[in-house]
Amino acid sequence: MAVRINCSIQNTLSLLNPPLSSLRFRASPLKLNPHFRFGQNPSRGALFCTYATTDITPSNAEPFVLTTPLYYVNAPPHMGSAYTTIAADAIARFQRLLGKKVIFITGTDEHGEKIATAAMAQGSTPPDHCNLISQSYKALWKDLDISYDKFIRTTDSKHEAIVKEFYSRVLDNGDIYRADYDGLYCVNCEEYKDEKELLDNNCCPVHLKPCVSRKEDNYFFALSKYQKALEETLNENPNFVQPSFRLNEVQSWIKSGLRDFSISRASVDWGIPVPDDKSQTIYVWFDALLGYISALSDDQAQPDLLKSVSSGWPASLHLIGKDILRFHAVYWPAMLMSAGLSLPKRVFGHGFLTKDGMKMGKSLGNTLEPNDLVDRFGTDAVRYFFLREVEFGSDGDYSEERFINIVNAHLANTVGNLLNRTLGLLKKNCQSILVVDSTTAAEGNSFKDNVENLVDKARIHYENLSLSSACEAVLEIGNVGNSYMDQRAPWSLFKQGDTAAEAAAKDLVIILETVRIIAIVLFPVTPSLSWRIYEQLGYSRDQFDAATWRDTKWGGLKGGQVMAQPKPVFARIEIQTEVEDKGKGVSVGKTVKSKGKLKQAQEVAGA
Repeated sequence: MAVRINCSIQNTLSLLNPPLSSLRFRASPLKLNPHFRFGQNPSRGALFCTYATTDITPSNAEPFVLTTPLYYVNAPPHMGSAYTTIAADAIARFQRLLGKKVIFITGTDEHGEKIATAAMAQGSTPPDHCNLISQSYKALWKDLDISYDKFIRTTDSKHEAIVKEFYSRVLDNGDIYRADYDGLYCVNCEEYKDEKELLDNNCCPVHLKPCVSRKEDNYFFALSKYQKALEETLNENPNFVQPSFRLNEVQSWIKSGLRDFSISRASVDWGIPVPDDKSQTIYVWFDALLGYISALSDDQAQPDLLKSVSSGWPASLHLIGKDILRFHAVYWPAMLMSAGLSLPKRVFGHGFLTKDGMKMGKSLGNTLEPNDLVDRFGTDAVRYFFLREVEFGSDGDYSEERFINIVNAHLANTVGNLLNRTLGLLKKNCQSILVVDSTTAAEGNSFKDNVENLVDKARIHYENLSLSSACEAVLEIGNVGNSYMDQRAPWSLFKQGDTAAEAAAKDLVIILETVRIIAIVLFPVTPSLSWRIYEQLGYSRDQFDAATWRDTKWGGLKGGQVMAQPKPVFARIEIQTEVEDKGKGVSVGKTVKSKGKLKQAQEVAGA
């Protein structure tokens, strides 16, 4: 990450630099039964909506640039990293639905002492280790349907060029100087610690290992010089740091007094050399943070800082875990000010994940592996649970029982079963063909207004990064659809025939239009499920891919449109459990239907 996340996102790193008293400076300048007939002769090819699906945002508007941290490659990706990236992907997909040009940046932070140590422990070299771990991130992002636009690695040559140019600009501004750094250093955190934050025997409170005494001749960045400018920036732009309670944290840090921090290491070979001083390597903040800008330099033959900046900077949103808030909301803005560059528009610090109410950690043996979750439950389930159940910005907890209950209730039952039983009735009574346009079917029916109001509600929540609330609004649309189906009971109306059957056929159109809209509104969260819904409604992949937020407008389904043969779009998750036969003292397994994945969904009788 553009700053370190150690082992799991749950590890709260100490973010403080040692106080001035621990530094000794050496001054130096630096988705009928024919009871009646159609008045038309529909073809078997689907008819589609005719309203425009043009972009909502003008083509000349500035891009929406979104970043995740650049994840540290000391170990393979964990659920914390996956959570941040899933959230970022949902935001990016929503912005694209609005018609915006999105530049979604993610990547890996690959330099530092801990990387070299991890490589050595695996009997590998730093470059080979970085290649392996970086690829594991790309593989996981593919499995999680992450639609990133740029993946930057801090070992890319273009990145090094940008870092050196940035460093030189700050140096020329008189904000880099040389001094001795003397204090207790945690190798795992890769930072110096203040003695008062340590446990007995100078143990790091995060890693529970003794810190070592180090004294180094390093380069420092004059952060203290930007205290007043940062205070003014936050006062004038209170939305710069979100959620609001994170802003309070940042303001408190600044108010307590900013201290200059070390930006180089003399004893670390695996890094970018300081310009004009090969005895030192650029450390953390002046390396990884610049990945947000160097990622914009893909098409440049010769990477150039200002050309990269002109390709999309400033970032619209930095999405990070709260443990690296200080670095993005204090250090990074000050560095940009020094280099004469624009500040990012917003920094959002989300919370941590726990498991069964407990902090996760390898030492506790309760880590949550994203690859395992995807393999067992499928991508849609994983994405939905964490975005629906964790209030974005706050800490959130995972328990397998709640995961299964939520996913089954919301995706399999509320959405999947609504679509499946409606298509079943349509096939039995209408040969899978819609009798009228959805607009005509809903004339004089307030149901349509209820759905549109909920769509507006979801949009507002997406725009405010309230992802859990956006999912709740989608669930409300599904609930009103199910309530309408139960109240109208079209299966009974079809049995009555004549006008009652005609009304029932219209009801099915109304419900299917509702599910179609759900597919678009839920797309940022569960893109694969949304496609399966659209496919069931008779659309092609190209038509689905061309959809924008305008397609949430009522009126997409047309009379004569042919639906696909009904089959569940999301299978219920059934987990095998062992139950003891007390009489015989043996264990027997309960029946397992599926694990919620598409390839298993076809095997289930109903969602």
